[in-house]
Amino acid sequence: MKKVLEFLGLLLLLQGAALIVRELTDWPLTWGFVRHLDFLHGYELYAGLALVVLAVAVFAAARSRRTDG
Repeated sequence: MKKVLEFLGLLLLLQGAALIVRELTDWPLTWGFVRHLDFLHGYELYAGLALVVLAVAVFAAARSRRTDG
């Protein structure tokens, strides 16, 4: 379970960081699942920040879990 949480945290962190970089630099990133959500149009920067915060929370949850096995 710890490895799953760490993987999920990594995905959230990458998605959030990509959104923040894309919004601040107008870099034309072509990957990412959040940019395909129409209801977030105009709020991509806030969504990116929320994903990074959520990733930190998931990493903290993974760290608090006992090791597998």
